Amino acid sequence: MASVRGGEARVLNASDPVLNSVREFAFSEADFRHLVQLAYEYAGISLSESKRNLLYSRLSRRLRVLGMDTFSEYRELLSSDDREIENFINSISTNHTKFFREAHHFDHLRAHVAAPFIRDAAAGNRRLRIWSAGCSTGEEPYTIAVVLKREIRDFHNYDVRILATDIDTDVLTKAARGEFAGATVDEVPKTYLEHFKRAGDKVVMDPEIKSLIAFRQLNLMSEPWPFQGKFDAIFCRNVMIYFDGPTKAKLIQRFVQQIKPGGWLYIGHSESLIGAHPGLQSAGRTIYRRDE
Repeated sequence: MASVRGGEARVLNASDPVLNSVREFAFSEADFRHLVQLAYEYAGISLSESKRNLLYSRLSRRLRVLGMDTFSEYRELLSSDDREIENFINSISTNHTKFFREAHHFDHLRAHVAAPFIRDAAAGNRRLRIWSAGCSTGEEPYTIAVVLKREIRDFHNYDVRILATDIDTDVLTKAARGEFAGATVDEVPKTYLEHFKRAGDKVVMDPEIKSLIAFRQLNLMSEPWPFQGKFDAIFCRNVMIYFDGPTKAKLIQRFVQQIKPGGWLYIGHSESLIGAHPGLQSAGRTIYRRDE
């Protein structure tokens, strides 16, 4: 989380091995409940009983790294070490994303955000702000950036910026480097490939594209958020899937307050907004618009 996670993070991927053998570390009911509560309180992550073995598997790695013998010791460390809280959240988060994932969002961005911005710039509105909330390893904000760069050819003459945030400091470090395996661009439309530079078996993002993005660590559960300006569009995709109803509803309302009138919210294909959200109207598949 982001975001909470990232953009695109997924918590405790079902592909992780489920432990059926004797456990290396004792893992009591109290340990499980304490860690579930901590994940919820700190990051809004709601973990069900079915995640018990997966939680154990992920955090056992931290115990080995730290040279600890029990989860009780680890719980004690979490109560006094903010950096280990970060490691805890990083450990229970799996980031799954790719360039141009859910491509219809980027078609919409091009037609309903970038193109109108160019038209309005003649009247003096030269500021454009987009937030990738839960940016994971960076594929989402870099996709946003190449779309904007293609539409706003002379973007240096405008005030165009993308804020990319995630709760996971490890993925943010990777995202900021802007280096990806060569195969990651296989599904990128040809019209955008010029912004991905081949370097051996890797691709490296064009420096101009990187210059549009500011990567920052942010817990979506924190209050207040450390910015005041409003956004023309917010992407928060496949982040809220692990939040419970009240947490998701509160977050959506905070997003609404952070979007300019007439601005846009993009959510993930596996997510939906249940119930009424004042000020927000459906504008297509997983696309919402703030009232003017």
